[in-house]
Amino acid sequence: MTPTSALSVPKRLILAKPRGFCAGVERAIEIVEIALKIYPPPVYVYHEIVHNTHVVKDLGSRGAIFVNSVSETPDGSVLVFSAHGVSPAIREEAKLKNLKLIDATCPLVTKVHMEAILFAKQGNTIILVGHEGHDEVVGTMGEAPERIVLVDTPEDVEKLQVENPDKVAVITQTTLSLDDTKDTIAAIKKKFPKVIFPPKEDICYATTNRQIAVKDLAKKADLVLVIGSENSSNSKRLQEVSKDMGVRAHLIDDVTKIRQEWFQGVETVAITAGASAPEHLVQEVLEYFRKLGVSEVKEVEVISEAVKFGLPPELTKELSQAAR
Repeated sequence: MTPTSALSVPKRLILAKPRGFCAGVERAIEIVEIALKIYPPPVYVYHEIVHNTHVVKDLGSRGAIFVNSVSETPDGSVLVFSAHGVSPAIREEAKLKNLKLIDATCPLVTKVHMEAILFAKQGNTIILVGHEGHDEVVGTMGEAPERIVLVDTPEDVEKLQVENPDKVAVITQTTLSLDDTKDTIAAIKKKFPKVIFPPKEDICYATTNRQIAVKDLAKKADLVLVIGSENSSNSKRLQEVSKDMGVRAHLIDDVTKIRQEWFQGVETVAITAGASAPEHLVQEVLEYFRKLGVSEVKEVEVISEAVKFGLPPELTKELSQAAR
């Protein structure tokens, strides 16, 4: 892609911080990378380890094979569960094939699974706020399929009929926008006054932080570029948050998706990245703008992040044995 000087060139870039990989994504990718080092290839991964085409392609080139069903894995092989989590039924199916299982489920997703199990044991109807078909939603619903109902909009809530309106609990897909769920949660509270919620918000810290950061930057920008893949829920939410602020926003998988006609009348471009987008994609976008002649680049740290998740016990055990 060759920049064309005949078209408008922005004057400045503002770069969101935090942006890109969250602790759960970093952990999931590290798990696959370690598995590829300590086990003979291939290492199978149930669904995309994270929702980013570049990450999946890179790990695939190193010996990871991504599958959409347990039946695609040979008996006795190594299988990594993705960061989005899986249902108990999938775990049982994998055990029947005598697979070596490594769980890369994000701890924050595991928290939602545990909430679903507890609320179900208490006899509640569980309302899951989320997007139908998303890997995380499928896995969570599998924890108590007879007790969980999925809603996405306030209209879904209005149509909802439950066994006992006084025994209702709510859990949420972790990668949604706080603004996205606000009206739906309000509708649930109105319809079910005795509804209960988890002690702590389900929407993950990284999703929230990146949304807060992009809101801050959108106030100062004419255009927002969100780096992330189309199937990344949290990346799409960043684009939606920007648009809700009244600022044009584009979701781009990488630098090749940038269109210079977007820069007409644009002085300031804000750049952020979804929680599953690697930093090298951000740097490639910055280099594109530098070649275009943009020299004013400022990183704006809105919130500080210092979260780190440990490796799963099944992997730390293997690493410990390998070190002996």
